[in-house]
Amino acid sequence: MIDPLGRLAADRRLARERQDPCAALCTLGNLGADGWPETRTLVLRDLEDRLAVFVNATSPKFTQLDRVSLVVWLPSLNVQYRLRCETEPVPRELVADSWQLRPEPPKHMDWLYTLARPQSSPIESRERLLEELASLSLPEPLTAPDTARGFYLLPQVIDRLDLGMENGIHDRRRYLPGNPSWSEVVLVP
Repeated sequence: MIDPLGRLAADRRLARERQDPCAALCTLGNLGADGWPETRTLVLRDLEDRLAVFVNATSPKFTQLDRVSLVVWLPSLNVQYRLRCETEPVPRELVADSWQLRPEPPKHMDWLYTLARPQSSPIESRERLLEELASLSLPEPLTAPDTARGFYLLPQVIDRLDLGMENGIHDRRRYLPGNPSWSEVVLVP
């Protein structure tokens, strides 16, 4: 049975073992409100055997994430994945639980977005940002703000490009969901 999501998970596991700095990351692309393509690097999460990304609802991208493209680049393997995905909200309780696993600085930033300045808003200087961050009155215990959100990624198309073939000819395959499993097509790289 063809399982491109299982292969992606196995490749990411191997990349983590090799201490690949990109193993936990993805580049997410979408169309902005102005119609221009936008990309950003996010942490790609494994959540209940599904792929997910977390965002803050104050971000301009929040309302533009119904359909996205994703690139996962694993330099230690010389492998790239491209995914076209629809999205589905992660339940709030699961977002709140997962939020607790984040490092402290991103937690504080989520509260800054919620209490003081929306994500991507202009600020006078980096020094001003750090001052505002230091002066925040944070809840005790520190919990996820209502603006912390997550989206499951529901792949509709997956491309895998292996650049590490011994003969130098890349191996490119496209996977499409079917019933009951994925289908695979070999593509000219």
